[in-house]
Formats: sequence, structure tokens, C-alpha cells
Amino acid sequence: MEPSKRESHIQQSLTFCLGIILIGCLVQAAGWMKNDRLVFPDVPDILRAFFRLLGNPETYRKIWVTLCHLVEALVLSTVIGVTVGMLEGLSPFVRNLLKPLMIFLRSIPMIVLVVIIMVLTRYERVPLIATSLILIPLISEAASEGCQRIEPELIDVYRINSGFTPSIFFHVYLPLTAGYLRQAYISAVGMGLKLAVSTEYLVQTKNSLGKAIHTSSYFNEYEDIYAYALIMIALVLLVSALPHLIARLWRRLRLSRPNPFDRSKVDLIDINTQGGQRHENPTDRRHRYHQRRHL
Repeated sequence: MEPSKRESHIQQSLTFCLGIILIGCLVQAAGWMKNDRLVFPDVPDILRAFFRLLGNPETYRKIWVTLCHLVEALVLSTVIGVTVGMLEGLSPFVRNLLKPLMIFLRSIPMIVLVVIIMVLTRYERVPLIATSLILIPLISEAASEGCQRIEPELIDVYRINSGFTPSIFFHVYLPLTAGYLRQAYISAVGMGLKLAVSTEYLVQTKNSLGKAIHTSSYFNEYEDIYAYALIMIALVLLVSALPHLIARLWRRLRLSRPNPFDRSKVDLIDINTQGGQRHENPTDRRHRYHQRRHL
């Protein structure tokens, strides 16, 4: 990493830590203004509750249940959202046809959607279905916008050789819309976790963060509620940064592999088999001579 990039990264990390301190100061100031230590506990009490929850194995079981709901909702909404978004980007008719439905899903209140889904299906499936339905418009809009921004000349070149095939979809459309989908993914992770926890709170999903928050609010354990909020923030940061970390690791693995076609690291020798003798190109001989001098 270059010094300028390293300094920028350190500055961003310090700024992020200052933002966390600012949140703690706001909670502390709200407690002083309201004069209610029950609803707004002190920051040290919140931190003690946070580390106490991290030391409890039951907390990780609740995190796992909520993460499963989040990942399942992201996978389902991504598959449906990308498919619908590509269709909207390729066809104005489909875009206008599905526009009222997308506006409806973006505008409907969460509590109304959860109540409707609770009537239609079992309670265990409500977090998955409700979260997916809310995230589909976000992802489909990003896919549609990215598809519409692709240069028409580039698409015409592929259409000359063949029609719309799965190979063109995976090698042309998806890479060119990856930037839009990446931003949508970052937004979908934070929104999806909030929606998953909210639906777990409403339907009382067993062994979940939503159920734990409901129990803490019932017994007026507000320091635990703030501690669970910190855990949720950490989960959002982890899941949002996971694809970027995987991509960086993949690039490092590819760079660490030796490249047999790298002409700067091997001596190129022109081997002629005429007469069973080995002949070296004079140009390559001079190149190797200068390489040895530099060494």
C-alpha cells in the first residue's frame, strides 16, 4: 500500500472511531437532558453489557439465526432483483409494467406488509419473505440503471455474433453493472438487517436478536438494547466489507502466482534445433548481459 493510501486509510479509521465516540456522547447528553438513566444509561454501563453479551455463548446463537435470515433474504432478493432489473433495463414495456409494483413495495409500511405475510404464511418464514420483498425494488432499480447505462455500441457488437445468451449475460451485462449492484448491496445489507430484526421482533422468532431485544425491553434492560444495537452495527460492517475482503484476497492470490509469460523475469532464448545445436538470439544475449550488469 502506498504511503498516501495508507495515510488516507488511517485517517478514515480515526474518523470512524470519532463517529462512534460522537454517538456515545449523544446518548450521554440525552440521558442528562431527559434525566432518565433507565432509558438512557451511561456509556460505561452499555459497554459492560456489550462485553457481557459477547461472552455469552447464547448471543452467538441468536446472531447466527438473524444472519441466516439476512443471508437468505439477500440471496433471494438478489436473484429476483437482478433478473427483474435486467428485464426492465432491456425492455421499456417491462419497466413500465412493473413500475407500479416496485413503487408499491417501496411505499408500503413495514408493519402492514408483515401483517399481510403473517396471514398468508407461517411465522418462521415472515423474516425471510418480508425482508426480501422490501429489498427487491432496491436491487432491481440498481440492475436496471446499470443495464441502461451500458454503451449501445458494445451490445450491438455481441448481438451481431449471437443473440442474448447466458454467456453474454454473465460476461457482459453483470460485469458492466457490477458498480451499481455493489452500491445497492451495501445499502441492502444495512436495511436488510434492520428489517430482519424488526420482523423477528414482531413475530417473536425464537433464538433471534429481535426476540432478545423484545425480552430486554419487557424487563426494562435498556443497556442490553443498546448493546444489541452495537452488535448489529458490527454485523453490518462485517457483512458489507466481506465481498471487498474476498476480492482483495483473490487478487493477492492471483498476483502471488508466477506468470510463465512474464518476459521481465525469464531469459528468452531462441532455441533452434537445426543440426541438433542450440543457438541464442544476439538480441536476447545482449539483453541478458545488461540484466547481469544491473544485478
